[in-house]
Amino acid sequence: MLLTLLALAAAVAAQDTASRTVLRAGTVLDGRGGVQHNVDILVVGNRIARITARGPAPAGVATLMAGFTTIQSVGSRSDADLRDWIATQGLPGPRILTSLDPLTDRTLSPDSLRALVRQRKAQGADLIKLFASASIREGGQQSMSDSQLVAVCGEAHALGLRTLVHAHSAAAVRAATLAGCTQVEHGIFVTQDVLTLMAQRGTYFDPQCTLVFRNYLDNRSRYQGIGNYTDSGFAVMERVLPLAAADIRMALATSGLKVLYGTDAVAGADGHNVEDLICRVERAGEAPMHAIVAATSLNAEALGLSDRIGAIAAGLEADIIAVDGDPLRDIAALRRVSFVMKGGHVMRYE
Repeated sequence: MLLTLLALAAAVAAQDTASRTVLRAGTVLDGRGGVQHNVDILVVGNRIARITARGPAPAGVATLMAGFTTIQSVGSRSDADLRDWIATQGLPGPRILTSLDPLTDRTLSPDSLRALVRQRKAQGADLIKLFASASIREGGQQSMSDSQLVAVCGEAHALGLRTLVHAHSAAAVRAATLAGCTQVEHGIFVTQDVLTLMAQRGTYFDPQCTLVFRNYLDNRSRYQGIGNYTDSGFAVMERVLPLAAADIRMALATSGLKVLYGTDAVAGADGHNVEDLICRVERAGEAPMHAIVAATSLNAEALGLSDRIGAIAAGLEADIIAVDGDPLRDIAALRRVSFVMKGGHVMRYE
């Protein structure tokens, strides 16, 4: 009994329907006089299966313990393995929807792009990610033609797949909207007429407030010299950072526009996802309840999962978090997560 109490006091436990539990223990007294530190105890059914030295936390655990029970990860084929391990093998982490590798080749014909969409579907992609513009560090101009965008988004729609479009310039956002794409992210150079068009067409908009920019800038030494992470590229990010909150403010004032919550969180930002939500309230003037709805039920709607998650309501999966404080009075309370339940399983309890 002493072992159990000590282990659980310093553990993050995750459990799946196959009764596999991982206890991440700081200190274990084994009952035989031995002491072990920083180990993982795997329990299968009612028996200890193995005790191993604790390695790095599995990818996604920082994110889940911060209260994000479902995420959309749109950048790597390896996301499929992580998605499946979390769903079937008891690995702690949020539900993952993945696009596998994004579509980026601007030289391909519309027919070739349609074939790639079909290939992603066959490979198990949950959605299609495509780049309609260059990186912000390269100016963000439209990079795929209108006909290419129509081909990708049209084929995806025919196959029942959503499309998520990287676009910065107003021209690229407009083209993606007119092509019938599901969702546009970023839009740092978006204009009011384009936002109004998105509202009219029912296109979801997923802007970022601060996290992705600050993550790059604060970790500049780790990115410097990789691809377009150059002095000029970082200078661009510094210049556009003040535009982010202004864009969100303009989007929120656009009647009928569905403004989602997304961070574009990359390496180094895991577990800090909520910072963008706090930024939206504190810097873009969004009402706390509006921001929380964007991150819960509206996001679930955009993901096509509103019949499963996104609200605390009878019949939906039990994804519930608790925080220390009232986020309607102090949005920063969302940093202080003390309880996480995912699908009825307690993942964190303090």
